[in-house]
Amino acid sequence: MTDAVDAVIEQWGRERPDIDFWPVGIVGRLLRISRMWDKEIKDFLAGHDLEPGEFDVLSTLRRSGAPYELTAGAFLKTSLVTTGAITLRVDRMQGKGLVVRTRAESDRRSVKIRLTDHGLDVIDRVLPLHIANEARLLQALDPEERERLAATMSTVLQSYGDLPSP
Repeated sequence: MTDAVDAVIEQWGRERPDIDFWPVGIVGRLLRISRMWDKEIKDFLAGHDLEPGEFDVLSTLRRSGAPYELTAGAFLKTSLVTTGAITLRVDRMQGKGLVVRTRAESDRRSVKIRLTDHGLDVIDRVLPLHIANEARLLQALDPEERERLAATMSTVLQSYGDLPSP
């Protein structure tokens, strides 16, 4: 069985037989899958009145444990977005009643982002559905293939220094 990437590799092999196109077999497939999954996940979350960035904020706060809050600085360290992007995202989410900003009593300059009760209800309701949706996206793989793929991708991420924060 072949896929669209095989056709690309075949075409390049015909046009430039002097180049070994093996990386396209991996990178091309990862990029194509990423675009497909990005759309699937956006559509799923939109059905729950959430954007992917909002879901990221909710899940980051939820997994931080009670009282489900992080300083803005700590939150920025766990995400790959800019201060401005976080500010806009939190503004929108505050308008939806999902989060609130609070000032630390010990340092009034320090702002914390905290889940509201509504935000906690939303993430606790949507999270299991989101995980089931991700499992659906991977249904073509058996458990052994899933473990092998996860380990391989982890090796690549580690090679780029993508390690847990201390």
